Amino acid sequence: MKTIESKNSKQTRSLGEQMGKKISEEIGLGVSIALNGELSAGKTTFVQGFAKGLGVSEKYYITSPTYNIINEYPADVLTLCHLDLYRLEFVDELETIGFDDLNDGNHIIVVEWPEILNQISFKFDIEINFRFDKHYNRIISIFASGQPGSNLLSKLFLKI
Repeated sequence: MKTIESKNSKQTRSLGEQMGKKISEEIGLGVSIALNGELSAGKTTFVQGFAKGLGVSEKYYITSPTYNIINEYPADVLTLCHLDLYRLEFVDELETIGFDDLNDGNHIIVVEWPEILNQISFKFDIEINFRFDKHYNRIISIFASGQPGSNLLSKLFLKI
């Protein structure tokens, strides 16, 4: 586990960018990342930096896919799929949005509000938790799951 304190959105974006760069350099396969945290905790801000680090063109404005459910962005190596599953009520809806098609090794999947995926025992490579401390700084904790996630996390030297 790695824990980082972010004092502002610029630092949160920078953390995402560093992680995106490292993933694009190190991993040739798809990666799945869960983002947990309350509203306004910095999840989408992190994804904005992450997309930049992966090489997503700046012509794309990265927003939370709250109503679209999935936003896809071509990156240098793989496609970034940014999901927001907050509005899904039933696990059957995952089939409707084509979730299984994304889990093929050709996509980097980043999921906000991933709780519904627990019902299908989906395992993320990386889980990132965002919370606020008493001074409203973001405390960002990064956990690995499985060998690919552990390998990636061991190679990340993150600083903001």
